[in-house]
Amino acid sequence: MAQDDPTTKKPGRLKNRPDFLAVQKGTRLRGPFFLLETLDRGLADKAPRIGYTVTKKQGNAVERNRMRRRLREAVRHLAGVPFRPGHDYVVVARRDTLKAPFDRLVQALSERVQDSVTSPRPRHKRSASKPRAKDNTRTPGA
Repeated sequence: MAQDDPTTKKPGRLKNRPDFLAVQKGTRLRGPFFLLETLDRGLADKAPRIGYTVTKKQGNAVERNRMRRRLREAVRHLAGVPFRPGHDYVVVARRDTLKAPFDRLVQALSERVQDSVTSPRPRHKRSASKPRAKDNTRTPGA
């Protein structure tokens, strides 16, 4: 990361659950190996922050930690990609993060961060689903 350039600040870390939950309400960008969630905090003078999420569905503790380490290292390799000041980023790992070639992982992360900078798309709100009709085909007492 270029320390001399004031437009690119080294990202800090997200640590508390409320910060992660707040980023979930922001923009989501899908990648082949992960999901990148971003949120503008509205504090342009503050350094960007990044957090990593790997759910238990992705594997045991050893595999989850390996995924998290690979993602942290990929972020460290993004020297030329500017993280926007005042923004929070959460990288949600998928199972493919483990087996992906590292250079493709870094490239995919770089593309997603660039996409979040150039054309932020708002997250679509889910529409409320219609309540299901009751199934009256069962006979009472059966």
